[in-house]
Amino acid sequence: MRSKTIMTFVFAAVMAAAAGPVMISGSARAACDAGDKIDKTTADDARKKIEAAGYRQVRNLRKGCDNFWHASAMKDSNAVNVVLSPQGEVTTEGD
Repeated sequence: MRSKTIMTFVFAAVMAAAAGPVMISGSARAACDAGDKIDKTTADDARKKIEAAGYRQVRNLRKGCDNFWHASAMKDSNAVNVVLSPQGEVTTEGD
């Protein structure tokens, strides 16, 4: 019986390794490199700056290890993805 348990464990481990790396959900900080310096801006700070740039309905705010804030918002009745740089510049994603 113990042999069957060990074989099952080995099979599961091999299958997990073959599936590739697993992304760990949770804190964005957990995905950052040890040398990354995360500034102390908050989601509320980012929302205010994005709204001041003319965007509305700012949602899904998330911060990258590079201190860029990413969000979804509305501008001129269009849904867009926006980025707020650490320097305070707001642009649409991909610009």
